[in-house]
Amino acid sequence: MKRMGIVSMFSVAVCSTAVFATADVTVDFTKKTAELRHALHSSGLTPRINPRGLYNDDPAIKSMNFKYTRTHDWALVNTGQRIIDYQNIFPLFDLDAKNPNYYYFEPSDHIMKIARDVGLEVFYRLGTSIEHTGKTHFNAKVPKDFEKTAEIFAGIVRHYNKGWAKGYNWNIKYWEIWNEPDGLNNMWCEDNFEWTHENAERMRDKFIKFYVICLKRLKSEFPDIKVGGPALCNYLREFYFIPLLDACKKAGVQPDFLSWHAYTDNPDKIIDAAEDARKLCDSYGFKDTELIINEWHYILSWDGVHGRSSPAMSKLAYDGPTGLSSIDSAAFSMTVLQRLQTSKYDQAYFYGCGHAGNWGYMGAYGLYNKVYYSLKIMGDLMRTDKDICESSAIRKCLTPLATKSADGKKLHLVLTDYRGTAQVLKAVVKGAEKARKVKAYLLDYNTDLLPVDAEWRNGVLTLVKPEKSSAVFLVEFSL
Repeated sequence: MKRMGIVSMFSVAVCSTAVFATADVTVDFTKKTAELRHALHSSGLTPRINPRGLYNDDPAIKSMNFKYTRTHDWALVNTGQRIIDYQNIFPLFDLDAKNPNYYYFEPSDHIMKIARDVGLEVFYRLGTSIEHTGKTHFNAKVPKDFEKTAEIFAGIVRHYNKGWAKGYNWNIKYWEIWNEPDGLNNMWCEDNFEWTHENAERMRDKFIKFYVICLKRLKSEFPDIKVGGPALCNYLREFYFIPLLDACKKAGVQPDFLSWHAYTDNPDKIIDAAEDARKLCDSYGFKDTELIINEWHYILSWDGVHGRSSPAMSKLAYDGPTGLSSIDSAAFSMTVLQRLQTSKYDQAYFYGCGHAGNWGYMGAYGLYNKVYYSLKIMGDLMRTDKDICESSAIRKCLTPLATKSADGKKLHLVLTDYRGTAQVLKAVVKGAEKARKVKAYLLDYNTDLLPVDAEWRNGVLTLVKPEKSSAVFLVEFSL
């Protein structure tokens, strides 16, 4: 396919009604609608203790420029290390939780220093990592003493924020109570659990009691931190959040944030949940309760990802044309990152705690996958740009994000086509008429964010997709 060259036209031209009628996207860089929010570009990616002696992945982490890193599952991808999880830090539960001599902080201190050194702020998940052990459990069991567990959590906060037990004054702001208590008996567990609605309600009610106890205990000693959770697997309004908020209201305590997760191939599912949650929290008078989605990721089939079907299906789920490392995954991720910026969320975390493999940003051989480039695009915008400008699209598969640099000299348009088949995309752009230079970059099935030709004429930008599939364009106008 022959591609069009870049054409810079500096004279202000009035576009005809026909041009506007056929435009896929309209952009107005003269109209500011919001400011970029860095906390919506965060992740669970962990620094790694073991491989740092073999190679250093600090440059890759810095290039994606996340704001926060969430500590959940760090113990699983730093194998053999006693880090983060409460049973690793306080291994003998029956000892005195107020005695600093019974805590083991050193390896957790070490990995959190690494995170801070690469510019990440820590969002600390209090609790334990996921445990896929069938009907027999060890670390993820329901704690036998809720008050004692809350005291251990307080010891962890005290160590990192108040210098206790040879600790630090790091002022870690966000502390999350547990993770996915609504999971399939792999995070809030009891042995030989059989799923019934009655058992699910019973386990839920136990957790809500635990949540309120921990919330009150931590806020009583550390009123300056933000405590919340419970990092549900999904946004469960009726079954989980309403009973939890009822219990908080009755106890006279307000969660500083509600958190949940989403694994889907539908961006609407992620964005719409925050709209509903905002209304729900406000109805309880919890208008300051923040909304956080601290695991989100593209996925088509859990059966494929978990290998329930066959090894061949599992391989397709990861590396196939619509798999976790595919251009569809990258375009989905870019779409979510763009739409999060104008959503009701206060924070958002791309899930991947490991770097290489199924959920990370590189393959088994250390090559960046497609998703990495979406994360890098947003990281670069966070580094240079400040304002979000007005933009819209006429087709649901298209998502534009128009931003302006802090010094006003650069204008950026990220245009994502998620599963669209049209190959020629047109954007009517206002406010870039005086651009000296226009550069376009493409992320698609064959190309990893490399320069491509584009046409810029009379206020109309034309971009061409080589394939009838998902793609991400990054366009920079230099004034």
